[in-house]
Amino acid sequence: MTYAPSLLITHAYLYLDRGLEIADGWIHLDKGRVAGFGPMTMAPPQTAKRLSAGGRIVTPGLVNAHHHMYQNLTRSYAPVVNGTLFEWLQGLYPLWATLDEESVYLSSYVAMIELLLGGCTTSMDHHYVHPRPRLIDAQVRAARDIGFRFHATRGSMTRSVKDGGLPPDSVVQSEDHILEDCERLIGLYHDPEPGAMIRVALAPCSLFSVSETIMKESAAMAERLDVRLHTHLAEDHDEDRYCQEVYGCTPTEYFERSGWASERSWVAHYIYPSTDEVDRLAQKGVCAAQCPCSNMMIGGGAADAMDLRRRGMRVGLGCDGSASTDHASLWLEARMALLLGRFRNGPHSMTARDALDMATRGGAACLGREDEIGHLRLGACADLVIWGLPPFSRAGALSDPIEALLRCAPATAWTTIVNGRVLVSEGQPCQSGLERILSEHERAARRMQKLDHG
Repeated sequence: MTYAPSLLITHAYLYLDRGLEIADGWIHLDKGRVAGFGPMTMAPPQTAKRLSAGGRIVTPGLVNAHHHMYQNLTRSYAPVVNGTLFEWLQGLYPLWATLDEESVYLSSYVAMIELLLGGCTTSMDHHYVHPRPRLIDAQVRAARDIGFRFHATRGSMTRSVKDGGLPPDSVVQSEDHILEDCERLIGLYHDPEPGAMIRVALAPCSLFSVSETIMKESAAMAERLDVRLHTHLAEDHDEDRYCQEVYGCTPTEYFERSGWASERSWVAHYIYPSTDEVDRLAQKGVCAAQCPCSNMMIGGGAADAMDLRRRGMRVGLGCDGSASTDHASLWLEARMALLLGRFRNGPHSMTARDALDMATRGGAACLGREDEIGHLRLGACADLVIWGLPPFSRAGALSDPIEALLRCAPATAWTTIVNGRVLVSEGQPCQSGLERILSEHERAARRMQKLDHG
């Protein structure tokens, strides 16, 4: 691996980790890792390249624990914009059935740039719609072209409309094909080494969209090949009814009996478990991703993140699908998690540091990488954000910069660094050819939405 030049960032308010902050400090990045930090009163090392943060806040890069990148091709899609979860899915599946390698590459590229601008340096993506082969290969290519730290999760569906499911036949696959492709992707792209830029996890879409065989065989493959597991769980009351009718149990009970209740697993949403179920999964090491904006937009409830945390479950944040949230800003998700938590449990229940901890350490725990991302302690991956707050937005916010970061809106990334490389500088992406990417993305979106009459 080739490394970016050694970089010293000075004159920053450093939020290095929960409980580790330096009001006026420096941080040294070298060989893709955090090599040192300290207050400005302590002489920093001499390096070839220096960057002044100008008093801005520096935090670890945010970690997105749940997303569906392809959905930015159908943002704010008018026919279903006010539907329930199931109505929304039924309206959009026929459009998503037209996905191909080009549209997945473009949507992934756009999503990753948008995430970088919102302070995210590592993201997973839950891609479960496979009308054509090698769509996840296209995502990996986009991540490598940008230099983004990416966890591809090979999603799957086996139950179409004819089987009592929601998606059309064209986006479901046979059990054998799914399992073969999962093993192919892990063999090609999963990097188990420290500092890995690409990893792969297994991610059947949901309990009501795949067979029991896929659930159990995915768990067995994850154990055999040492990768992680992800799915949606306890997201909707219809899921409860489905599991009772088909399996005679709750979604969490079915999750457990399928062999998923282990520290390999993290789940999206987890809105409607019982307290006993939360306690059981937390004890097994299962993590959860709260998706505040998406859940509020659809009106289907939201996980009580602070209660999950009190019960011992690690909780991260996710942007979720760009067609439900209609954005990919993890900063906004952290702010909304803060507001939602306080609205639900009172003003003493949650602080900005709690929300930031979910967006960093919590997301890293979901991805099984809390040892090296989600914080900026010595030896951590050199993934960080220098935040920009407009002068009129931050005027008067003098006593607590971290509370101000989520309260004084809007904040965006002034500088985003991944693996020691500057990917956003002075609020602008550093990649070339972005106008072409956006133009091609618009053409792909127009074709998908049947708006291209030319």
